[in-house]
Amino acid sequence: MTKQHTIIPSPYGPLTLVADDGVLCGLYMTDQRHRPSEETFGLPDGTPFAEAEQQLKAYFAGELKEFTLELRLHGTPFQRSVWDQLRKIPYGETRSYGDLADALGNPSASRAVGLANGRNPIGIIVPCHRVVGANGSLTGYGGGLDRKQRLLDFESGRALF
Repeated sequence: MTKQHTIIPSPYGPLTLVADDGVLCGLYMTDQRHRPSEETFGLPDGTPFAEAEQQLKAYFAGELKEFTLELRLHGTPFQRSVWDQLRKIPYGETRSYGDLADALGNPSASRAVGLANGRNPIGIIVPCHRVVGANGSLTGYGGGLDRKQRLLDFESGRALF
């Protein structure tokens, strides 16, 4: 497996994109919780990221509501099932951890859903920022609650870049 990475600018600060054999497997923000060691990102090479960069630019410009990138999500089967559910949350909407647990057919798994959500390796594209507490409150976000609020405000039309 050949890993490569590149760093691109965004309204949220630099984003590090990581690929396995040319397939996006990571998108990390600066100071992100659970960010892997940079030694695991492979060599710097922007070649495999042209489509991801184009879609992210369109997203930040308010022109793209759903990403259509091939992704390689590394995690446990449960984590991957949570991340699949995240991708089903429509742009501009939120779901609670309990909603996701219900969608997985395991209503008592909201805490496990939260842990899996926090380990999402492809932020923004796999929209873990769209998950909120049962009462609609902002809860943990690996990129920081300020970034989460800004992403939610952006998607709801309350803020523009």
